[in-house]
Amino acid sequence: MTDSVASRAGQNVRLAPEELRKKLRRTARLVVLLVVCMVGLAFAAVPAYQIFCQITGFGGTPLRADQVAALGVKPADREVTVYFDANVNGDMPWTFKPVVQKMRVRIGEPQLAYYRAHNPTSKPVAGTATFNVTPLRAGPYFVKIECFCFQQQLLKPGETVDMPVQFYVDPAILKDDEMRDQQTITLSYTFFRRDKVASKD
Repeated sequence: MTDSVASRAGQNVRLAPEELRKKLRRTARLVVLLVVCMVGLAFAAVPAYQIFCQITGFGGTPLRADQVAALGVKPADREVTVYFDANVNGDMPWTFKPVVQKMRVRIGEPQLAYYRAHNPTSKPVAGTATFNVTPLRAGPYFVKIECFCFQQQLLKPGETVDMPVQFYVDPAILKDDEMRDQQTITLSYTFFRRDKVASKD
């Protein structure tokens, strides 16, 4: 009986390395699958987060509306000062600034502002802009109708362009206890360089 037990124990010892290899292969496949999923989620997270922010105004992201929706907004009798801020990421060679530093706007009334970009290099450079407003709580009430930030921009060597942004401040801001007395809102953009340059034509 002892010999039988010992024999079975010996068989288990001999089988263990093969089973261990199977488990290791299974674990390795699971780890690879997990890494692939995480990389995929990382790439999907940025556009998903941007869409979420544009829909909800989360994180100071302005909402987006079309011309028809904007026409249905009734302006209020209050005004607010909108400041314009411009930045470029470290590897973006453009100069980028607002044409005017601030505007006094009527709440609910569509407004048009411009940002000026210049490419001082000898090569075409493409870029996209991220944006937000401060205070962050103003995000859901700052509505963009049209904006250069909705698509990639391409500047030819030495080119300077004035890029428009059409917006309004939603009168619903006056019903927000924490925002109704807000006197200023800052609209801020940061341009990032894009390596993939597509023709404007």
